[in-house]
Amino acid sequence: MPDKVRSKKQMPRRFGFLRVPLFRLLAINLAAGAALAALLVGGLLALNPFGLRDLILADSSPGTALGLLLFGFVVTLGSTAMGTAIMAIGQRKADGDAARGPPWLVAQPLNPASLRASRRR
Repeated sequence: MPDKVRSKKQMPRRFGFLRVPLFRLLAINLAAGAALAALLVGGLLALNPFGLRDLILADSSPGTALGLLLFGFVVTLGSTAMGTAIMAIGQRKADGDAARGPPWLVAQPLNPASLRASRRR
């Protein structure tokens, strides 16, 4: 191998997917939803509404019940946070500002030539 290739420092590809802005946006909002879910489950256990904490801890495997409860809240709140972030991409920041995302994210004009080509298939 040439010396130039050997001497270049290789960037680790371990977290290369975090450089993609959309994936980073989704990961941050999923983490926010997961944190909110953990806070909600902790609050439910602390407040003990309708004896929920007593019911969970009286079970033979309370870890399974807590895991399922936490997983349900993580899926619900994480997907809500991610969906809200995706839908907010094209919104304007203020009245006079330009849109934050490309204007063609929501609706794209159809090209009549591409419609005719797809009908022939």
